[in-house]
Amino acid sequence: MKDYWQGIRDSLPVMMGVVPFGITCGVMGLTAGLTPVETVSMSLLVFAGAAQFISITMLGAGITGWGLIVFTTLLINLRHLLMGASLAPHLLKLPLTRQLLLAFTLTDESYAVTVNRTTRAGYSASYQIGSSVAFYITWAISTVLGVVVGRYIPDPLAWGLDFAMPATFLAMLMPRLVNFVSVAVCGVAAITAIIGAAYFPGKWYIIAACVAASITGGILEKEEKHAV
Repeated sequence: MKDYWQGIRDSLPVMMGVVPFGITCGVMGLTAGLTPVETVSMSLLVFAGAAQFISITMLGAGITGWGLIVFTTLLINLRHLLMGASLAPHLLKLPLTRQLLLAFTLTDESYAVTVNRTTRAGYSASYQIGSSVAFYITWAISTVLGVVVGRYIPDPLAWGLDFAMPATFLAMLMPRLVNFVSVAVCGVAAITAIIGAAYFPGKWYIIAACVAASITGGILEKEEKHAV
């Protein structure tokens, strides 16, 4: 239980960036024509900010083909394969029910918090569960807040609330840039994402940046080990 509560405490600073994002999700759900129940249910059952935003945007644009929506959200969330793969050596040792729980609640934020803890003191499933539960509850409550105040904020993007999540990601990223390999991987990912956003259709730049960063990290770490 100590690790569980520590996971919650370590997640508190990051939660501040999740709240505006969740509120925006709630507001946009109503704007796109979803009912309050549908909007909140999406946060409870999907629990994936980027996937929810793109789904809501597509529904608001009149796209109702579920096959296209599912494919698009799957594409956006392919990065979870990389996050899951890095945690797999730890998760595969756990009971299946706990694996499923951690897989469902895996987010960028909980992953970053968990990896930081793993680097410092080793992996703890209880710690990851504490962090994931904290973000799940925060996301659900902030979505509800967005639904409640939605009538007063017709255009949340005009308030700049959409910047909260990129700022949160940057805050989680900067402490991880501790050596040449991490800085190089970050630089390659950033450059690939910028170029991809300019020239690739849809959200393919996300996948391109993930692949480029993974390859760069693998090559540099291999060379570093050989040098040692």
